[in-house]
Amino acid sequence: MADDELIDRIRAVHRAFPSGVAIVTTSLDDEPLGLAVNAFSSVSLEPPLVLVCVKTTAQTHDHLYANDHLGVNFLAHDQGGIAMRFAQSGGDKFADLAWTPGIAGTPLITGAAGHFETTVEQRLRAGTHTIFIARVVDAGAGDRPPLLYHAGGFWDGAKLVAA
Repeated sequence: MADDELIDRIRAVHRAFPSGVAIVTTSLDDEPLGLAVNAFSSVSLEPPLVLVCVKTTAQTHDHLYANDHLGVNFLAHDQGGIAMRFAQSGGDKFADLAWTPGIAGTPLITGAAGHFETTVEQRLRAGTHTIFIARVVDAGAGDRPPLLYHAGGFWDGAKLVAA
């Protein structure tokens, strides 16, 4: 196991790398479930594959693991409150939240900057996490700027400056 000093340095590097804010969703007996993740990546376009990593101790992990359909919702710049809600453990994260079911019933958050609906193809254990590799079966992007996560806080993707 890495020592505490190395872990602190690793966290500092992660904080230096901005990312979008993704909420991974599924449903169980028509009940919507989800959590915030920062480990998302495109894998390939042909076939259309993406991956998300979820800590095995997360309350939603076992439901995601048991389900073949996942949604990946990329929050818009004004949805920081939703990000905070889904970053917390427990509670009804969908209470008073506008969402619609996708083609397989996967919850899609209304007003998100974009989303993927997926079918899980592989589940791989990696340390403390499960890597879900999923085939994209539907996608939607709006014209809303993204919410970004960087240096431990949320940032408005609409205010980016071209390099």
